[in-house]
Amino acid sequence: MELVNCFIKSLFTSTVLLILSLSSFAPQILADATKECKFPAIFNFGDSNSDTGGLSAAFGQAPPPNGESYFHAPAGRYCDGRLVIDYIAKSLGLPYLSAYLDALGTNFTHGANFATAGSTIRPQNTTLHQSGFSPISLDVQYYQFNDFQRRSQIIRKKGGVFKGLLPEAKDFSHALYTFDIGQNDLTAGYFLNMTSDQVRASIPDILNQFKTIVKYVYDHGGRSFWIHNTGPVGCLPYVMDRPLIAAGEVDEIGCASPFNEMDQYFNFRLKETVIQLRKDLPSAALTYVDVYAVKYDLISHAKKHGFVHPLQACCGHGGKYNYNVHLGCGSKIKVKGKEIMVGKSCKDPSIVINWDGVHYTQAANKWIFDQIVNGAYSDPPIPLRMACHRH
Repeated sequence: MELVNCFIKSLFTSTVLLILSLSSFAPQILADATKECKFPAIFNFGDSNSDTGGLSAAFGQAPPPNGESYFHAPAGRYCDGRLVIDYIAKSLGLPYLSAYLDALGTNFTHGANFATAGSTIRPQNTTLHQSGFSPISLDVQYYQFNDFQRRSQIIRKKGGVFKGLLPEAKDFSHALYTFDIGQNDLTAGYFLNMTSDQVRASIPDILNQFKTIVKYVYDHGGRSFWIHNTGPVGCLPYVMDRPLIAAGEVDEIGCASPFNEMDQYFNFRLKETVIQLRKDLPSAALTYVDVYAVKYDLISHAKKHGFVHPLQACCGHGGKYNYNVHLGCGSKIKVKGKEIMVGKSCKDPSIVINWDGVHYTQAANKWIFDQIVNGAYSDPPIPLRMACHRH
């Protein structure tokens, strides 16, 4: 009996000590969960919404007047200035991301950008010239990342200038991995004459491929993921200007309903995919960001937010939306025998939402970033600086 009492007393003492020990750690655990993340680098995957020079490096520079509002010259972006990804980097105290494909003046110390304009999640069976969609699909971007991660460490060991231009090995597990891609998969279907049912039927396969790439990145050490859904492409001039948009297929603000409905379905399934990834990747922090809601609010309440002509391009030529698929921003046309450039038609891009019929202006990108940075449109509702924490 005495032996049993001793055992019980010992067990009680051990339990009390364990509770006290855990309680002493609790404040630290709580503090760690509320600490701002120190992301040393960003690795971005995407399309033109976040391309900082990939397509320009591979297929020719985005021409003037692109870049004029901030860089004062073409800077690889299909925009008059900065993109949302630029504001993300700046807010984290990091330099603007160099495009992986750009061999000139690049610095990869704080990450790399694998996005290219026209990219899709699922590889396309057409050339860039035929369809306007990039051959550098998400799987290719992953191959580039994989190669970059491996070779950067081999090259970095050479020291000298190489050491100062490439990230440390540990940065890959502490970096922020951003994704903004999927828009072109949907428009590609429509532009290739697929029916809405066919486009809808393709979405599960598209998102399975997306999920596979996220898992690959996770396997290579990625832990913090910031994933944008796709915006309302039915509100972009390059979609609304197409003959397939009948008068009865627009919503109350003039956007193409079939496209936006498909975007919303894609986003619903993307969110399901992110939820499943949280189960499959227990050590990952995955933040789903509803940029569709932000962009649609901006376009539908443009005046309230300080913008004008929400459905018209700033840099374009003619028509209801100041957009012509054959005469893009920066292209050359002949007027009365004289060659002129298709440039800005709007006087002030800082109050216009759409830049060239496809992409947003710097002012719109800044407004969009300001809405998402604090987590108001995120699931879970955490700000960008907390995106390394699992919830």
